[in-house]
Amino acid sequence: MATSQLTASSISARNLASFEGLRPSNLKFGSPVGVSLVSHRSFRALAVKAATTVAPKYTSIKPLGDRVLVKIKNVEEKSGGGILLPTSAQTKPQGGEVVAVGEGKTIGKTKVGISVQTGAEVVYSKYAGTEVEFNGSKHLILKDDDIVGILETEDVKDLKPLNDRVLIKVAEVEEKTPGGLLLTEASKEKPSIGTVIAVGPGTLDEEGNRKPLSISEGSTVLYSKYAGNDFKGKDGSEYIALRASDVIAILS
Repeated sequence: MATSQLTASSISARNLASFEGLRPSNLKFGSPVGVSLVSHRSFRALAVKAATTVAPKYTSIKPLGDRVLVKIKNVEEKSGGGILLPTSAQTKPQGGEVVAVGEGKTIGKTKVGISVQTGAEVVYSKYAGTEVEFNGSKHLILKDDDIVGILETEDVKDLKPLNDRVLIKVAEVEEKTPGGLLLTEASKEKPSIGTVIAVGPGTLDEEGNRKPLSISEGSTVLYSKYAGNDFKGKDGSEYIALRASDVIAILS
């Protein structure tokens, strides 16, 4: 059986952007002579997941346990100014409509239902779940815990986090050094500080009861770099939704 192999020579600056999970700051380039960019062991973590096509003879999908079925939103093909975007520049959608839910799960002796209902517009973690083609549309079957929050408007600032997640408005990037020198875009350090906009209801304890989070709205916090999911609001502000455990400290 024929196999395909991904080698360092097949990687270029152009197609590196297609690996959305690889942030530029994670890429380290050494001497171009005799040094491979990525080891074969590293490629085990890079898997291209193709959508499973459900045959037309099946008319419904019923998720089991604490899973939900989400109809994925279409990728925007135009920019805000009406310019058609190339495929590499199109943002992978992280949202959609819940079309079916499982029966929930049991924690201890307590039956816990799904935290969202059918018809809800939700935002979910990148690369979560299993993608399926069904009734001519792309869907995602994912765990209830992979849903970041409910978004009833088109602006991420209105996101209602679920479970142990919090929504943070990221602090603005410094434009100048302490000495007054202007910073270029490449040299600007992405901040890991922001203001908590909304908090989820908390985690479930061993008896299935909600345990409220210790983080409150309005707090200025320091959080782990590269955690959570990044979003941009309609006003151009940066937001991040992450788990409360990724918040390192509260600043005052």
